[in-house]
Amino acid sequence: MLQDTIKQGIKDAMLAKNTVKLAVMRALTAAFTNEAITLKVEKLTDEQALAIIRRGVKQRKDSIEQFTKGGRADLADSEIAELKILETFLPQMMSKDDIRKIAEAKKTELSITDKTKAGILMSTLMKELKGKAEGADVKSVVEEILN
Repeated sequence: MLQDTIKQGIKDAMLAKNTVKLAVMRALTAAFTNEAITLKVEKLTDEQALAIIRRGVKQRKDSIEQFTKGGRADLADSEIAELKILETFLPQMMSKDDIRKIAEAKKTELSITDKTKAGILMSTLMKELKGKAEGADVKSVVEEILN
């Protein structure tokens, strides 16, 4: 399970004296515990754990953007280091070409011919590709194929 992998990562980071990785792993473990308490479960499923990691990735990306705009490269660099660690736990995302193939098939299946039904196509694709593709990539592909 993903949680067990992260707990082992804490041990490995301690032995390697990798303080950044250790901090990220401990924060993830705390987030897992908080989520388990909120959901009143003993242990989270891998899907629930991935949702927490994705949330952390999104937070880091937002922080990097804000720090870069604010001229704080030092803070942005530390967020980038944390982001790279978190991304190692996420499954590989689909390429735009793979998304385009699925989107074209769904467009034909749903008989969508114009932009007014873009929301329907987007919604259907996001349900099907949940966790496999970035939302921004899906959106750009939908806009491309409907133009």
